[in-house]
Amino acid sequence: MAPLIGRRLRKGAATTAVAAAAMAALTASQAPGFGTQDHGDRDHRDRDRASGAPSPDTPIDGGSSYHTDLPPLIKPDKPGSSIDLPGFPGSSTKAEAGIPASVLAAYKKAEAALREAKPGCNLPWQLLAAIGKVESGQARGGSVDREGTTVSPILGPALNGNGFAMIKDTDGGEFDGDTTHDRAVGPMQFIPSTWANWSQDGNGDGRSDPNNIYDAALAAGFYLCANNRDLSVQEDIDKAILGYNHSREYLNTVLSWFEYYKRGTHEVPDGTGVLPSERSGPSGDGSKSGSKGSGKGNGSGKDTGKDSHRGNGSGRGDGGAHTLPKSDDKPDGSTTPPSTDPDGDPGQTPVPQLPKPPTTPPTTPAPKPTGTAKLTAVGAKRFTATAGGTFTGTPKVHAVNAEGKPVAAARVKYEIRGETGARFLGLVRSVTVLTGADGTATAPKLLAGEQTGSFTLRATAVGREQVAPVDFAASVKARPVPRADALARLGDGVLKAGTGGSFADLLTVKATNKGKVAAGVPVTATMITDAKKPEPNDKGPYFLDAKGKPVRTLTGLKTDALGRLTLPKILTDEHAGTYLLRLTTANGTVLDVELTVTPAAAS
Repeated sequence: MAPLIGRRLRKGAATTAVAAAAMAALTASQAPGFGTQDHGDRDHRDRDRASGAPSPDTPIDGGSSYHTDLPPLIKPDKPGSSIDLPGFPGSSTKAEAGIPASVLAAYKKAEAALREAKPGCNLPWQLLAAIGKVESGQARGGSVDREGTTVSPILGPALNGNGFAMIKDTDGGEFDGDTTHDRAVGPMQFIPSTWANWSQDGNGDGRSDPNNIYDAALAAGFYLCANNRDLSVQEDIDKAILGYNHSREYLNTVLSWFEYYKRGTHEVPDGTGVLPSERSGPSGDGSKSGSKGSGKGNGSGKDTGKDSHRGNGSGRGDGGAHTLPKSDDKPDGSTTPPSTDPDGDPGQTPVPQLPKPPTTPPTTPAPKPTGTAKLTAVGAKRFTATAGGTFTGTPKVHAVNAEGKPVAAARVKYEIRGETGARFLGLVRSVTVLTGADGTATAPKLLAGEQTGSFTLRATAVGREQVAPVDFAASVKARPVPRADALARLGDGVLKAGTGGSFADLLTVKATNKGKVAAGVPVTATMITDAKKPEPNDKGPYFLDAKGKPVRTLTGLKTDALGRLTLPKILTDEHAGTYLLRLTTANGTVLDVELTVTPAAAS
């Protein structure tokens, strides 16, 4: 870790003594273990257990990867102050201290809500900001819409046991689009199973969405405050952070940003926040990439270490540490060279030389067409899906200007129109995406929902009302009905009862299809008069409906996961005799069961 710290110091301050002072300044308020971060996550967890580290609660992100960038250090030759800290008198505002407006508002709103709901927790919004920085780079620099929902999904890697926890799919891919394993989702990186327990509606729109920074920040606040924690106590803060990701390095990284943000922050516009140098590509898969188990960069792009916390996917060995600007750097990243006099001596301001006016006025070139002038569909314009699944294929449009040339980085809004349960990944009805270099804008994955029927998916050019929209047709069809080619009774005892009573044994049957268990098979049970001419009977054995009234036909029955169906209790009236109960599947498979009713005295 010491080499990393050294690289973060300004030129001229990278001596051994300075590096040691910097380490002490950064870790003064942190837990032990900060300086020993050159092993894999498994080693960290072993050391955590051996040193009595607090046990985590139900994890939020399943041990997924995270950003390891650290904030600028306190300058060691001026203890207690630094030009690298936000708000220091006489210094320019530092970009790393900027938090996107919607993200900052969400953190502060969550703090206010927890102050009312859990006043003993003392949740500081800066702790949410620190976790948000490490988990998603403040929602990828504040890439959210006006409601606070991320413009594109933020997904962690598949939790398939390969370097991370093994968590098989718990949400049917509803939030993370993965039906095999879970992934951490959204700016605060909740795994779906944890979101199911802690979800909140932070922006008051009537639903909870892990991709929405207001919802996610409030849910994270309740999670951190669980077990009656008092977050003004360092031990409780440690336990809360380790509940997110049980790693000593994760704890220390979050604490570093927590202390940094407590010294001062400022608001920046959404979409302009500083992204960590360790970040994923534009696809949205694996946004938390300051990775555990990803290999340690050595400057050549090869893996030379096992389970390192410092891999950044670029082959750099500095864990993604950013270089601090020189003292004459401007806030926008440009530099001002020293002024010189005509002899080359510094300190003199040169006399500006005014340009000579041109002898002939310059010709003004005709303005080139800019902006989207037309949208056209690319590929299919009709999409179908089965209820509960995802649509095959993806809607795409192509944007061109008045000259017919592709328009890059144009904003295209996809909107679901009509009565439907279909939603884009993240459970939103509309999303805005940017066209690529070829002018193509691709809609996010579309989830079918449970409601069957047709609807329209409309693509419009944002801010270009004169451009005709493109409509795609979409429909959701019902799930196929499970089939059974055989029904068999479990047990072979005689079903006998006396009049005015009930059958002591419940009737259980099993459905199979091609010899395999048939689950979810719809079954209808009917008391009939004759097997050859099956008319519903009006006497003999009967069931009770939900209101306690006698009925001789039951619908809506289904076999369970083992293909079994146990019928409700069967009662008898005053008519003795032999009767038939017919069970029929939706695809026409039939089983007749004989029921014997004897006079009450005989029974």
